[in-house]
Amino acid sequence: MSSAMDVGMTLPVMEPDIAPDVLREWAERIDAGPYSSVCFGERIAFDNPDALTLLGAVAAWTRRVRIGTTVVVPQLHDPVLLAKALATGDQLSGGRLSVGLGVGGREEDYAAVSADWSNRTMAEMAERAGVLRRVWSGDNLTGATRPVGPRTVQPGGPELLVGTLGHRTVRHAARWADGVAGMTLSADVDETGALFDVARSAWTEGGRPAPRLTTSFWFALAETAPEPRGQVHQHLRHYMNWLPPALVDALAPTAGFAGTLDELRALLDRFAAIGTDEVQLIPTSDDPRQVDLVAELVG
Repeated sequence: MSSAMDVGMTLPVMEPDIAPDVLREWAERIDAGPYSSVCFGERIAFDNPDALTLLGAVAAWTRRVRIGTTVVVPQLHDPVLLAKALATGDQLSGGRLSVGLGVGGREEDYAAVSADWSNRTMAEMAERAGVLRRVWSGDNLTGATRPVGPRTVQPGGPELLVGTLGHRTVRHAARWADGVAGMTLSADVDETGALFDVARSAWTEGGRPAPRLTTSFWFALAETAPEPRGQVHQHLRHYMNWLPPALVDALAPTAGFAGTLDELRALLDRFAAIGTDEVQLIPTSDDPRQVDLVAELVG
């Protein structure tokens, strides 16, 4: 596999009844290397751990890898409180935080926290990203006796990546994002390459530095699952609970990656060839053996 591309691993936070000691074991194994990042995303109306609380734990469980939120939906949070929580995570991790922001696709998550579904817009996300940056730069937005802290370790705060599959969203985000936190439903290299080309063009047209280009996809290994495609299907039946089961069943046969380590190596090489900076693998079971097997492949 190309050494120019990093590989991160996502914690199995969307698995049913995930135990804290399992999450800690995964985080520590990922931190042992050679992974570039440990990642996790956000959902509200689900049984996963809260992403911002977990951020503090992962910062304490790890010493080396970057920590990626893939993704947080700023419209579900008060932006100043979100800025404070993320600044705390950056400080606790010693400046290892990378923040993915997306508008989200589940109306029930918005309803669960009484957030306005009509705010699910690119303009609203951009505005809230601006609030994060202003808080992290020390601006006193609240009129209080002191600005909202703590200070971030990374000057100006963590990098902000736009979490999306859409070309239009990527073009809009070129105004504020440092790069792309992509996701490909079917581990499609050509589709991802097209998205990255849009990003490169949009950042260039905006006079911005070259964007950081990352993507992610679900995976299941034949070495740890007797039926890897069935494992992906079972995972999606749990994770995609907001969709009709028939729709999930139709998606499952081509979703993510299901195969051997050698086949995964070949796929990662193809992602490296299109200039991907990092692939973040999303597990479809909580078996920690996957961490070690992929580590051998990456290393």
